[in-house]
Amino acid sequence: MKRILVVDDEIGALTLIGIMLERGGFEVLKAKNADAALSVLDQETPDLIILDVMMPGMDGIELCRTVRGRPETESTPVLILSARGDAESVMRGMDAGASDYLPKPILHHDLVAKVRKMLDMNAALEA
Repeated sequence: MKRILVVDDEIGALTLIGIMLERGGFEVLKAKNADAALSVLDQETPDLIILDVMMPGMDGIELCRTVRGRPETESTPVLILSARGDAESVMRGMDAGASDYLPKPILHHDLVAKVRKMLDMNAALEA
């Protein structure tokens, strides 16, 4: 079972995304901020990471850069899921090393399909 780390400071969003992914057949690790996410990453290397941009302290863009700087997660797919869908926010996310960027709110089947596609692409790259 593929493991996905979801990082979002909004508990409702964290719970909802977790439920969507669990129903899609994934194991979900959750963190409510960048520090908690980095603690999880010290213990485990998920198959994919989903980040929110707007979080207190270190935001999702900076967390993405940090994730990319760690040898264990430098090639882990990172999906940024954010309420900010403007071109500048998307470019900042992609420049920080995100694999893809999706605006919130997101439908269950769209999220699960995107995650599966990203995992398949990553598996093909590693093969």
